[in-house]
Amino acid sequence: MAQKTDLLLPIMKGQPVIPVLLIDKVTDAVPLARALAAGGLPAIEITLRTAAALDAIRAVASDVPEAIVGAGTILNARQYEEAAKAGSRFIVSPGATKQIRDAAENSDVPLLPGSVTPSEIMAAREDGYKLLKFFPAEQAGGAAFLKALSSPLAGTVFCPTGGISLANAKTYLSLPNVVCIGGSWVAPKELVEAGEWEKITALAREAAGLAG
Repeated sequence: MAQKTDLLLPIMKGQPVIPVLLIDKVTDAVPLARALAAGGLPAIEITLRTAAALDAIRAVASDVPEAIVGAGTILNARQYEEAAKAGSRFIVSPGATKQIRDAAENSDVPLLPGSVTPSEIMAAREDGYKLLKFFPAEQAGGAAFLKALSSPLAGTVFCPTGGISLANAKTYLSLPNVVCIGGSWVAPKELVEAGEWEKITALAREAAGLAG
């Protein structure tokens, strides 16, 4: 079993922040993706926490060629297949079950699985996964916990997500085992609902600048 890191790693390395998006209305998906891409964040994760999520992924995959759309909160093989068929270029799950790993093995779409404890990370490594989501990051011990893992579990890199904001983003990004971070602050619900796409582009540009 292998992770398909040749597909996943370039996406994760391409920008410091992966926007984690909760989309309630399909009509918001395309302008939101365009606004984020214009600010330097083309890769986005649309979470399957709303009824509109799969249609939102389809719309972005179809109408926003500059975007790299992924699906998040994938909990089982059926969701994995549906997200892949909708046009997802990568899949994110909060954890890593055998069903999820089997679905990834049978798909061309790469998986970023969640792991948080040393045992979970070691189990993922045994299955060929070296690029993992660290979730929920702040609640699980934050940057200090991740830093402590960097030596004993060298060779594993993470995209921490959960409780991360502009205020603590640089702390995570400074760690040797962090390749990027996931965050929702670049697309606040109130700005999305108001259609304030230029303000979202400005937030994306600020987040993209964290790469320096």
